[in-house]
Amino acid sequence: MSSLNETPMSNRIHIALFGKTNVGKSSIINALTNQDISLVSKVKGTTTDPVYKAMELLPLGAVVFIDTAGLDDETELGDLRKKKTLDVLNKTDVALIIIDSNEGLTDFDLEIATRIKEKKIPIIGVLNKIDLVNLEEDEILDFEKKLGFKLIRVSVKNNIGIKEIKENLIKSCPNEEDKFKIVGDLISPGDFVILVTPIDKAAPKGRLILPQQQVIRDVLESDAISIVTKEYELRETLQNLNKKPNLVITDSQAFLKVAADTPKDIPLTSFSILLARYKGDLSELVRGAFAIKKLKDGDKVLIAEACTHHRQSDDIGKVKIPRWLRQMTGKDLQFEFSSGFSFPENLKDYALIVHCAGCMLNRRAMLHRISEAIDAEIPIVNYGVLIAYVQGILERTLAPFPAARLELEEE
Repeated sequence: MSSLNETPMSNRIHIALFGKTNVGKSSIINALTNQDISLVSKVKGTTTDPVYKAMELLPLGAVVFIDTAGLDDETELGDLRKKKTLDVLNKTDVALIIIDSNEGLTDFDLEIATRIKEKKIPIIGVLNKIDLVNLEEDEILDFEKKLGFKLIRVSVKNNIGIKEIKENLIKSCPNEEDKFKIVGDLISPGDFVILVTPIDKAAPKGRLILPQQQVIRDVLESDAISIVTKEYELRETLQNLNKKPNLVITDSQAFLKVAADTPKDIPLTSFSILLARYKGDLSELVRGAFAIKKLKDGDKVLIAEACTHHRQSDDIGKVKIPRWLRQMTGKDLQFEFSSGFSFPENLKDYALIVHCAGCMLNRRAMLHRISEAIDAEIPIVNYGVLIAYVQGILERTLAPFPAARLELEEE
């Protein structure tokens, strides 16, 4: 079980290694981290599915290495492994392409390089096992010309090139200071921020759900003051403060109660709407909400969640959202449900996608999901935006976000 002190996987820089089977991807991860965290074997295909390893890689900090299966397994099972390997690209922040000096540049290497470039992911090229073969410099330069990027000469056995890989990772990875904050850009040092956090039955015992934890951390890092309360203590909390809070953030399921108890001159939004902006495209999700009133009898609605959890009797995705949509539209809607890191393949069958806050996805993965919906011409909305819309308070909850609020004027 993960410690509460660990950086969530979704907040870590995702570094993925790609290449043919047995090119030494696992050995390079071990060399970069100075630990035997990936299984190494001379048997081809030791890594069958993407393996995720959360690590601290100084000076980058919290990262996750993704050790992928080789791309050259041409069996039926190999096709499935290849698909899973390519799916990793949708969440990759930096890609390492590992080429075996013994085999030289192959079509598989060129294929993955093309796919990575198409997704505009920073690439670090590695020519591995240089201790086993004496390649001519002209031959290496030809590899680089065909790939369109430089190759770092590496020998894990002789510890050659490992330092250079680390230096290139530092240059390629997102700068920590440039990361988009969840709420930090909306508040100033000394501001009061009230966080309305109902005790979620679906949350692990004794813990707040991840978006609540992350927002509290962001408020503290912004040198503001977080005041945590439950929805039924909000009115009393406001009365006992000696100054007006600068922002109230609530769990979306408590929107109506919190909106009624929060004076109109105090900005109000939700954890889910903040996550929609932080992880994805808030304006696109607001546009998705407008599709609700266009739903017709028999339309299919996909409720998509990034993680699996034990569903409660009043589960937000399984029970509440379908009920609210049926009540608002008066239509006989059909609901289907998915969980995990990919959408169903029949995306065009749906009239609307309703997505969770995506706290278990990194930003690149969430943006990929939104782009998949756009490409399929299917409107997509997230839980928080949908709830605010069906409860008639979307305009108020978007007040802190002028760009997204413009969508209301276009609607």
